[in-house]
Amino acid sequence: MEKTIISIEETTALLKLLSDKTRLTMLKLLESDECCVCEFVELFQMSQPAISQHLKKLRSASVVNETRRGQWVFYSLNDQHPMYPLIQSILSEVESQDDKVQHLIESGTRVTCCVDPK
Repeated sequence: MEKTIISIEETTALLKLLSDKTRLTMLKLLESDECCVCEFVELFQMSQPAISQHLKKLRSASVVNETRRGQWVFYSLNDQHPMYPLIQSILSEVESQDDKVQHLIESGTRVTCCVDPK
């Protein structure tokens, strides 16, 4: 398999995107599982519009995939992105965020927005 060479401009844009703590943490979380906007709101204790702005930037760069399920939107890491190997390399050096997901599970807030109240 031939290695893809990426330009300085593309690399700079990606590194700028990942230089934000919230976005980098989001990607680390998405490395192991998809997440709903409501979960990010709970995890980061930020407003839904603020979370949506971060996700919009990641989505615009095609770093994350968006999947709709009814009224809910889930995000996952785009492993088809041309710079995915670089993203993966960076994320492999970042500390685990599994404790944050575990907190959601223990507090009963993991995907609560998506549970049908029937």
